Amino acid sequence: MHGTQPANTVAPLQASLMRAALALVVIACGLSLRWYGFQLGLPAFMVKYGGSLLWATMVFLLVGVLLPQLTRTQLAAIAMVIAIAVEFSRLVHTPWLDAFRLTTAGALLLGRIFSLWNVLAYAIGIACGVWIDRLVARAVSQLTHQAETARSDPALPRSSASAPCAPPSSCPARPKSISASAPSSPAGRS
Repeated sequence: MHGTQPANTVAPLQASLMRAALALVVIACGLSLRWYGFQLGLPAFMVKYGGSLLWATMVFLLVGVLLPQLTRTQLAAIAMVIAIAVEFSRLVHTPWLDAFRLTTAGALLLGRIFSLWNVLAYAIGIACGVWIDRLVARAVSQLTHQAETARSDPALPRSSASAPCAPPSSCPARPKSISASAPSSPAGRS
């Protein structure tokens, strides 16, 4: 059964949960960069385009949460279309849209000023998202495979407490059970 599956598959639900957790980490990093980047003395270039890069990574991961059955290439293409659409939407000005862009949520989600450099930052961010997703999926797959192997192989010890000690002197002292090791007293017999 295991031979028919590729070595690094992750179930869709597991992939969605993994990507959601990664997206939360990326969101926290992006917000921290935007709110504390200047205070930490980071250059404006790094704060602005680093935020754009992390935003695109988040978009890739959230698309992956919603569509876990798609390949990473398909997810990256969809994320790039979304990123480009959002960037070009900055050229559209209506009173309600401009009012939304002036809010914190609007600035974080849609941005305010059009820049083709953002598209480059988005492409790099999506590439980073693909790399992180592949790396974490591979690690999860390996851990899952190791756990399945350990459960299915009776020869493997279940824990260090049940593992046999090579020389008995190397085994840690185990407390003796009172009922099993204590001799019964003669007074207790009638």
